[in-house]
Amino acid sequence: MSAGRIGGLTLRNRILMAPMGSNLCETDGHCGERIQAYYEARARGGAGAVIVGVAAIAWPRGNCNPNQVGISSDEFLPGLTALARRVKQHGCRAIIQLQHAGKVAVRDMAAGRPMLVPSLPRHTPDDMMAALTPDEMAAFVKSLAGAKIEYKVADSQDIAWLIERFADAAERAQRAGFDGVELHAGHGYILAEFLSPYTNQRDDAYGGELEHRARLLCEVLQAVRARVGNSFPVWLRLDAHEYRLEPGITLDDAVATAQLAEAAGASAVHVSAYANSSSGIGFTEAPLVHEPGAYLGFARAVKQAVSIPVIAVGRVEPEVAEQVIARGEADFVSMARKLLADPELPNKLAANQPRTVRPCIYCYTCVSRIFLNDHLICAVNAQTGFETETLIEPAPAPRRVLVVGGGPAGMEAARVAALRGHEVTLCEASGRLGGTAFFSAIPYPPNEKLVDYLAGQVESLPIELRLNTAVTEEIVDELAPDAVVVATGALRPAPPLSGAELPHVYSGDELRDLMTVSGDTGVASKLSLSHRCMLLAGKLLGITGSGALIRRCSHWWMPLGRRVVVAGGGLVGLELAEFLVERGREVSVVEEGSYFGAELAVVRRWRVLHGLREHKVVLRGDTRLLAIEPGSVRLATADGEETLAADSVILAAGATGNPGLAESLSARGMEVHIAGDCGGPGYLHGAMHDGHRVGRLL
Repeated sequence: MSAGRIGGLTLRNRILMAPMGSNLCETDGHCGERIQAYYEARARGGAGAVIVGVAAIAWPRGNCNPNQVGISSDEFLPGLTALARRVKQHGCRAIIQLQHAGKVAVRDMAAGRPMLVPSLPRHTPDDMMAALTPDEMAAFVKSLAGAKIEYKVADSQDIAWLIERFADAAERAQRAGFDGVELHAGHGYILAEFLSPYTNQRDDAYGGELEHRARLLCEVLQAVRARVGNSFPVWLRLDAHEYRLEPGITLDDAVATAQLAEAAGASAVHVSAYANSSSGIGFTEAPLVHEPGAYLGFARAVKQAVSIPVIAVGRVEPEVAEQVIARGEADFVSMARKLLADPELPNKLAANQPRTVRPCIYCYTCVSRIFLNDHLICAVNAQTGFETETLIEPAPAPRRVLVVGGGPAGMEAARVAALRGHEVTLCEASGRLGGTAFFSAIPYPPNEKLVDYLAGQVESLPIELRLNTAVTEEIVDELAPDAVVVATGALRPAPPLSGAELPHVYSGDELRDLMTVSGDTGVASKLSLSHRCMLLAGKLLGITGSGALIRRCSHWWMPLGRRVVVAGGGLVGLELAEFLVERGREVSVVEEGSYFGAELAVVRRWRVLHGLREHKVVLRGDTRLLAIEPGSVRLATADGEETLAADSVILAAGATGNPGLAESLSARGMEVHIAGDCGGPGYLHGAMHDGHRVGRLL
């Protein structure tokens, strides 16, 4: 939280909001209220600087998003000026990133313009589109109907034009009141395309050796510096490595480029990475990294080679960032997803309240929306992207509110209602908070941090918590609430399937009971005496109360056979398959439809499906489970019936809404609101947004 300097600019702390496309701009490129409020929330939250993402230097040319910030002419100045002012009024520095998308300028393609590139792109196989559902594919291509892919290899006039556009944009940013600019020289955009030996096959002064490939970047830096003066901070975002591209940018290339950029006038280097954009797993290797701290080694290497500040990025937790900065391996750390989940993260760290930070669960809901031509949102923060529409304001008059169900929807509704001043009682039938989300945290650990955060909020706010309390008419009469929020989760009825009752078959609820020993389903009767003793011992030792301990112990013991068939290829089925294959099981996933993981955000789906295929999980689409038999299942496929060996079967499909309690209370004339999966499966994203909505309605 100490102050830091970039050039002549002092920042109040070392946390920067990383630049990230939002699609929150207006369709004409102007910065309207939505995007201004979005960035202002992050500035108010205490960041040292906010970097406004991907401002188009030649709008609408070179755009990659339909609602991208324009900075190509003075007509954009009013919105840009207002945005800079709103960020700076909170003591935060306002920076804007300048970009031309090059070979991924799909808005050029949509408009029938050729995309500007250093060399004609190489064709690479694309495994991303196959994972999209028909609706998603329609959203992805809705504005590209009939578009023709055409490229323009940059000649000397195009290069001169690019340099001039970058310089113009930087000067315009300065006039708008921004405190500095970042040149986007990474992530497959035009400057990075010139830097990469994979995309730059030129044989002129801008191709070949690194010094030549970096010539455009250096000339842009020099032109910008000449336009804005020596005291105005100008830095670049740089790829330190290109994954799954050969020959791609290497760390040695990046270090040398950073040195050239420093000599050309750069004030700092923001060290990122890139990957083959046609690979689903690639996008979560770079630039939206899944592995914690994956780029810190890159930042350290660059820091050792330059004398200007270095900005690290890439899923860096605050406690890790503290160590990195203390060791002098980077000067600043930038965060994007974390500040979508909780804009107040810097303020909470400054107040020494890290446990109150709402965690990012790395589900990729935010960026997946942009892939489908929509604006970003956050699965765990219903206010992100809706800052002006989702204000938590004091209630006109306090009311008595009963919340039934302690899963994410119930806890979020209780949190928001309590913040508004209502008198809230939260009843949970089991002995722990979290609901199905606690179980989902076993195969997907980031969910556990969200459950812990929500439970901490319930404990710290004036909310009466009643665990082990199933809501009955007597309890409702006792509490006499003015309004009831029903958040009791989904129903998962056993399917009318021959063999579903066999001891090696588990429904979703039974598997949850098995792993957490909640005792709700009577699943213990399916286990041998020795297995029941193991589970009881786990409960007595407290193992089954901790997702982390369950995960650890499940590597050496779990009462499931070697060959597991998972029936249902949705979010639950795929997460379970991922969990089981990592514990030595041979897993087959059977899905009646043609698509897997439709409930997963697109980008996370790409990653999960890639991982399952790497682990040799068999994904069988358009396949129906006919019957379960001892040691096998019978399947119906397009080619007829077949038998598949199965030591254990998990039924991971068929969740439905659970409106019973809501209907009975409504019949008594009570004000009832439904939140979360009891209104129909919406998973964590739906639960959090539903809970927030209901809390505001009360």
